[in-house]
Amino acid sequence: MDKTLRIFLAQYDLCVGDIEGNSRRVLAAADAAAQAGAHVALLPELALAGYPPEDLLFHSGFRRQVQAAMQQLSAAAPSTVDVIVGYPEYREKAIYNSAAVIRGERIYANHRKQALPNYRVFDEKRYFRAGTAPTLFDVQGARVALLICEDLWEAEPARAAHAAGAEALLVVNASPFQMRKQREREAVARQRVGEVGLPIVYVNLVGGQDELVFDGNSFVMSAEGVITHRLPAWQEATAVVELVRQEGRLVPVPGDIAAELSEDASVYAALVMGVRDYVGKHGFPGVVMGLSGGIDSALTLAIAVDALGADHVHAVMMPSRYTSGMSLADAEAQARSLGVRYSVISIENMFATTQDALKEQFAGRPWDASEENIQSRCRGVLLMGISNKTGSMLLTTGNKSEMAVGYATLYGDMAGGFAPIKDLSKLLVYRLAHYRNSQSLAIPARVIERPPSAELREDQKDTDSLPPYEVLDPILEAFIEDDLSVDEIAALGYDRATVGRVLEMVKRNEYKRRQAPPGIRISGRAFGRDWRYPITSGYRSR
Repeated sequence: MDKTLRIFLAQYDLCVGDIEGNSRRVLAAADAAAQAGAHVALLPELALAGYPPEDLLFHSGFRRQVQAAMQQLSAAAPSTVDVIVGYPEYREKAIYNSAAVIRGERIYANHRKQALPNYRVFDEKRYFRAGTAPTLFDVQGARVALLICEDLWEAEPARAAHAAGAEALLVVNASPFQMRKQREREAVARQRVGEVGLPIVYVNLVGGQDELVFDGNSFVMSAEGVITHRLPAWQEATAVVELVRQEGRLVPVPGDIAAELSEDASVYAALVMGVRDYVGKHGFPGVVMGLSGGIDSALTLAIAVDALGADHVHAVMMPSRYTSGMSLADAEAQARSLGVRYSVISIENMFATTQDALKEQFAGRPWDASEENIQSRCRGVLLMGISNKTGSMLLTTGNKSEMAVGYATLYGDMAGGFAPIKDLSKLLVYRLAHYRNSQSLAIPARVIERPPSAELREDQKDTDSLPPYEVLDPILEAFIEDDLSVDEIAALGYDRATVGRVLEMVKRNEYKRRQAPPGIRISGRAFGRDWRYPITSGYRSR
């Protein structure tokens, strides 16, 4: 009798809160597994609810839909396949992050996540109660254990499963992307394998959910720590993996191993998927955005076209008296090259009319950022008008360096629905522009080469207000991602006065960031759900 254990991995893009749609995907995976002769269908963490469901978990209607869907799945799942589906399990006043094994029209086994992450973007302890025991079940003559995501990152759940007699670990995950994350995941898995000597079958979510993006990269690792399968990143994928018994142990049969992407390729793919899913899952017909002739909007336009197609992107150039001929030419060249709808709407009359309306209020005061910001807000009014009239979502084009120090205009260039490059430092913006052009020319070379400028006054350069980005970005990374103090950053070789000035700018502009649109998280710490500095604070950096 064939005792090969066949597991169907369903690396799916699921939508938070779409219980009905996600149920259909679960059943589709179960049917595909049955047709492929698999014994187990393995789906991502909280596949039924989507991840992360956040405060939807507290809503009574959501609870009823989840419970009804679990009953329907139990009745409809094919009898020849064990379907492992993640779902929020409601028990009196407790909610568990659980994974059920559906077999023969009933829940045959049920695992409650034991390790609840509560750091960075995770706040599972707000919602869930932790499980306390391993969960094992027998299938095709093998005894396997279920783990849920963070259960693998801590040692005890895998050790407890091994002690209970597990021969393999099946791990369901919704592990969000950040740079270098896949190598970290596989390193953690290798550490667990080294501790318990069991193979791991790891399925991960793929797709975008608000600020988070999930890269897939599901894999299988042998008891020796060798990758035997890896599904491709940034796309839905399925695979049947086999575990055979050799000398009393379960051994994965080697299969396809998708190549690792370069860091730049992976980050760019994250941005494309984040935009595609945010626009698609909200049902927007397309996007509109300002195109200035600068590097940030140029990269954002390329991302939008790659995500949605040129027919769904509208670029608008809004020149003023300070807009250079170079910017006009480069913006038009990129828009024409990428084939998007392109409009030119001058803000000069709006700007002059606003200045005239404010002349008594501004009398006797010198030109400053107030007049500069009026120009940005004129542009925001035009773009939001187009967005409202057409139903297209407005993309903003600001980067992390600007957002960190407040080099952005509230209700101006910060106005919009989604910020694709919000978590990219300026230096990373340049890197990704070069990367995108290495695939095919999408951004004019002159846009990349020219000194960056907001073009809100004569001969303006970013360095008039900020340190060079080669200095600014490492200081910001040390503060934002590593929580270093002024003295600690200065010890890395940076001028202490410059460091102090930059950190004060970051803290002074927290009120702006609280009002910024969501954007895609690709770093170890983004402005959003994993950045919670107070707006009002008497703290001063030392």
